[in-house]
Amino acid sequence: MKGRAITYSDAELFWIHDNHKRPRVEMHAEFVALWNRPDVSLSNLSSLCKRKGWMTGRTGCFVKGQAAHNKGKKMPFHPNSARTQFKKGNVPHTYRGPGHERVDQKDGYVVMVVAEVNPHTGAATRQVQKHRYLWEQVNGPVPEGHRLKCLDGDKTNTDPSNWEAVPMALAPRLNGRFGRGYETAPADLKPVILATAKLEHAVREARKGRK
Repeated sequence: MKGRAITYSDAELFWIHDNHKRPRVEMHAEFVALWNRPDVSLSNLSSLCKRKGWMTGRTGCFVKGQAAHNKGKKMPFHPNSARTQFKKGNVPHTYRGPGHERVDQKDGYVVMVVAEVNPHTGAATRQVQKHRYLWEQVNGPVPEGHRLKCLDGDKTNTDPSNWEAVPMALAPRLNGRFGRGYETAPADLKPVILATAKLEHAVREARKGRK
């Protein structure tokens, strides 16, 4: 009856604890039959186990190495689901194959999909920064400790001639708090700013080498 506390004998509690890791429906059916307790519903028994902290130990998640219950089974045919299934050779509308390009909204670089195996996922394609990919096709890998600098300030201009490998330590002299505002400078001043920064960097490195 609703509102009346359900009591259990010590023997019943001992049995419930001893069986609490079994599926709740199965355990409840056996408990009612064994102890003649039609007054105890499945929710009553589940609530008791929760209050006592007698959990089944099951999370509902697959564990490593566990096979799916439908592994190797063929899905039953149904005309409604068949109409929406992918057929062999179909390509999803979200597919982005080799040659697809987009502009990264965060940093403004052009990102391109190339037909090369992704070393991290094993996929047949991978995404690369287009300017770096094209530059390395001409000049080889970017030297260690260097980064590619966009010369005209337009990051979507991915022509290798528009990019130059410069020391990472040179970047603060071009922009940043104490830089010369290279990114926003007029086009005719950019070469002067870059040359000055390179000279200052070279002088600093030479002084470091004499110490």
